[in-house]
Amino acid sequence: MKILSIETSCDDTCIAIIEVFDKKKPFFKVLASIVSSQVKIHKKWGGVYPTMAKREHQKNLTLVLEEALTKVGLLRKLELSLDKKSVGVLKKVLEREGDLFKKMTKFFAVKGKPDIEAIALTIGPGLEPCLWSGINFAKSLSFWWNLPIIPVNHIEAHIFANWLKISNENIKVKFPAVCLVVSGGHTQLILMEKIGSYKILGETRDDAAGECLDKVARIIGLGYPGGPVIAAEAMKFKTSNSRFQIKLPRPMLNQKNYDFSFSGLKTAVLYDFKSRPVKIRRLKSYIQEISFETQQAVIDVLLNKTKKAARNYKAKTIILGGGVVANKELRKQFQKAFLKEGLKLLLPEPIFSTDNAVMTGIAAYFHSSEIKNWKEIAANANLNITGNEI
Repeated sequence: MKILSIETSCDDTCIAIIEVFDKKKPFFKVLASIVSSQVKIHKKWGGVYPTMAKREHQKNLTLVLEEALTKVGLLRKLELSLDKKSVGVLKKVLEREGDLFKKMTKFFAVKGKPDIEAIALTIGPGLEPCLWSGINFAKSLSFWWNLPIIPVNHIEAHIFANWLKISNENIKVKFPAVCLVVSGGHTQLILMEKIGSYKILGETRDDAAGECLDKVARIIGLGYPGGPVIAAEAMKFKTSNSRFQIKLPRPMLNQKNYDFSFSGLKTAVLYDFKSRPVKIRRLKSYIQEISFETQQAVIDVLLNKTKKAARNYKAKTIILGGGVVANKELRKQFQKAFLKEGLKLLLPEPIFSTDNAVMTGIAAYFHSSEIKNWKEIAANANLNITGNEI
């Protein structure tokens, strides 16, 4: 079974083609995974602007699709006379997607239907304008190629990013599992009783962890995106060289619930930064130390809450997902902690921790019975993993 998957929940235009071999257990093979990043475009603004991201999706979707199909050898050339009725439907589907209609009519006139059996599609949560670009693009493909669409929850897809490694290494996942999904827009602890059965244990009350890192990076002048640049500066710091004795809070660390709050951490960084003379703020040693302390504060909270949930719910497996999980120090500390706990820790490869369409395709496989007609598909920016509104 070959699945074409589309992910546009935020600022990355992602298309992948995966093949699933289903015997006793599914085996996932990545045929192509293309990600068109918008980091350079949003960098000067210090964050993602949804309408700008939507325009970039409209610009890149056809190009990324062609690249993915070409890589796999599925791009069939033909010359087709497009009938007016079908073109009219296509125009209606893409009427709010800028010049994507012109691009798609040109594409369909010279490219044939590939050997694909289904389209996997992120429908939420995410930025609504961005979601709609991917959805309308997928609708046009579904209509023209007569392919079913499998709607996918973005949070669940981050969890299923681990199943690529699970299938390749024949790992057996034991339930219940505690899942931590942590990214620029989401920080959630989820109890996974089995595939498809979830309970949200806790989530952020304000800023997500990745959002906090972005804001801290902007405060101290490191730019966007915050997570990677803070990690790079933190790596240069050695605790034995501490000059400024920076101590930042670990918000909600000792509370009995599993919720998170990172806005206070960001505010604490702002107060510390403003309290320093300008010449101190510009010192590399200060930037390295405050980056180290910020990163460690985030890791401490995430790790403490996850360990507590694992103990209280008698978890047999810990599953991590989301862009922040690409952080090397976080991975190192989680691996060390859960080795001591004697629990299996699943971490996706860094390249599949950030937004990608491979995870969307894998998630779709587990929901292959839930196919939808393209006319039934709509964005749900506030969708949570239980299928309800956030």
